[in-house]
Amino acid sequence: MAAYWLFKSEPFKWSWEMQKAKGETGEQWDGVRNYQARNNMRAMQLGDLGFFYHSNEGLEVVGIVEVCKLAHHDTTTDDPRWECVDIRAVKDVPRPVTLEEIKANPRLSGMVLVNNSRLSVQPVSPEEWVEVCRMGGLVPAP
Repeated sequence: MAAYWLFKSEPFKWSWEMQKAKGETGEQWDGVRNYQARNNMRAMQLGDLGFFYHSNEGLEVVGIVEVCKLAHHDTTTDDPRWECVDIRAVKDVPRPVTLEEIKANPRLSGMVLVNNSRLSVQPVSPEEWVEVCRMGGLVPAP
């Protein structure tokens, strides 16, 4: 069974448009220096889906990504503790879903994004996945 995730990125560093430009090959989700986020990536399986979330600017879910390479050494560091997965863009969210909307939805009150907003790679429950997709105009959810 596929799992669901949320990947946060500051658009001025790595935007949804930049992610989409990488095509089918995708790109490593590098630069993560938080053990919990790294461990989340270690738990990912090929084909897992995730929300691409613009943090700092926008504060919204803007796209859907897929894990296309399992956890491996992060090539941006020599430190062997840091690993990352590769992800590729799957589709745009027709109507971006803002953090404000997510926080206002009682069905999403337990979402990690609401309760630990600083975590850059976080799990999303199947129920949260379907609800955020619904809010963004993706029905049925991918």
